[in-house]
Amino acid sequence: MILVTGGCGYIGSHTCVELLKNEYDVVILDDFSNSQKEVVEKIEKLGGKKVKLYEGNMIDSSILNRIFEENRIDAVIDFAAYKAVGESVIKPIEYYKNNVATVLELIEAMKKHNCKRLVFSSSATVYGTPSYVPITEDSKIGGTTNPYGTSKLFVEQILNDLYKSDEEWDIAILRYFNPIGAHESGLLGERPNGIPANIMPYITKVCKGELECLNVFGDDYDTPDGTGVRDYIHVVDLAIGHIKALEKLEKEKKGLFVYNLGTGQGYSVLELIKAFECATLKKVNYKIAPRRDGDIAECYSDPTKAKEELGFVASKSLEDMCKDAWNFENNINK
Repeated sequence: MILVTGGCGYIGSHTCVELLKNEYDVVILDDFSNSQKEVVEKIEKLGGKKVKLYEGNMIDSSILNRIFEENRIDAVIDFAAYKAVGESVIKPIEYYKNNVATVLELIEAMKKHNCKRLVFSSSATVYGTPSYVPITEDSKIGGTTNPYGTSKLFVEQILNDLYKSDEEWDIAILRYFNPIGAHESGLLGERPNGIPANIMPYITKVCKGELECLNVFGDDYDTPDGTGVRDYIHVVDLAIGHIKALEKLEKEKKGLFVYNLGTGQGYSVLELIKAFECATLKKVNYKIAPRRDGDIAECYSDPTKAKEELGFVASKSLEDMCKDAWNFENNINK
């Protein structure tokens, strides 16, 4: 049985579907601060099995202990973090409390109940401003440019120290690049509460007429067209990467492993906009805005290690990501 914290969120919900499809039993903990309860039914429909839901926040040790007491949890996949770079600059304390303190509570509960298998949702932001691209797992980490990235860096250090203190732990740290897209069914996708902080749901809402214009933050970076370059990965590919990592921990037993999850291909913001327009035949209204605090010019992965050790290769194209995101946007509330 797998505990998925933040399991009704964007990446968590897609991962729950893949877990169910792979015959795992799933327990979800979510406080619905950035997700919706109706997602549970959609996860069950797509996964073909029921899940068990607990509502609450990981900062509350009592609910964590209740979950472990009432269920035989074999492993935990942790998605319970705030994830907006720009917002983290404005609300650093909230990000450190939610993204770091909660993990400490989770680890304590796992230790207490002798569950020592963890897949942790980290981020490419731990690399800070990379000295070279594509980025490998051996690239220097640190020098983070925003509190979100720093919070992930702190937790990575905590997990490294935890493993050094007790090598009975099995830990996979997955450094995501830029997940976008949605489930091809149109039932699951990125649906933040309030104004989207990430680019793809913002684009879809602009095209739907719910938002006026997309701000492109900076066109004077040292990139081919001046806009930021990122490694966009389809959220379903990313979810499959978690299954591969979990299987690795089950097979290897005892170890700490770090993997980049990306495609190895960088696209600029303007290239993403053009790809969306081509895939959906919709015009994206945008304007150039000043650079955003915490952003960097270029960030994309070298996915070789994940391919060699996990057998993980992202299969979906940028066109797939755009089409699926637009399909989901048009299915919201249906």
